[in-house]
Amino acid sequence: MYLRAANINIDDSVLVQQSQVGDATAMERLILKYQNRIYNVILKMCGNPDDAAELAQEAFVKVIENIDKFQGKSSFYTWLFRIAVNLTLNHCQRSSRTAARSLDAEETEPDGTTSQTLRDCLSDERALDPAAVAQSRELCELAKKCLLQLEEPQRAVVVLRDIEGMDYAQIAEVLNIEIGTVRSRLSRARSSLRDILEAMIK
Repeated sequence: MYLRAANINIDDSVLVQQSQVGDATAMERLILKYQNRIYNVILKMCGNPDDAAELAQEAFVKVIENIDKFQGKSSFYTWLFRIAVNLTLNHCQRSSRTAARSLDAEETEPDGTTSQTLRDCLSDERALDPAAVAQSRELCELAKKCLLQLEEPQRAVVVLRDIEGMDYAQIAEVLNIEIGTVRSRLSRARSSLRDILEAMIK
């Protein structure tokens, strides 16, 4: 169950320090700040709203259980996403229910993070012209289907870069890989997306 909105305009490092000494309100504010973004990223990776909700909850449980071990070597944001992405990748590798995957749930962005590339297609349409809206929805559905056909490691890079808007260094930290690997994996993923798209529209 998601927490209701509250004043969360406090620096992460302060909230982390408070959480590490047992301040439940500080931990609640951290969860409030990131719960929607974590859920949306997981949903784009696993494609199932119920699974995404469970994985998001599991990620935050792990954060609560391990907050005292967080040493600040990376940002809290990166640490949190690393936990969530790893849980999701493990889930996707175990799951055989690919046919039932869907990316139809709405995105919620409480912090106003800017979007780019695939994010514009995977979020709500802004066009006012009915014909343009219909075309946008068709393209959006096609993009969703293409994304879900990628292998999980490639999908993770695309979601983090093109939907979540992380830079290469952040993605490298989250996935625990080299920046060069991020670049090459993203390049292969985008190439695969083009191939999948071409096959679908033939």
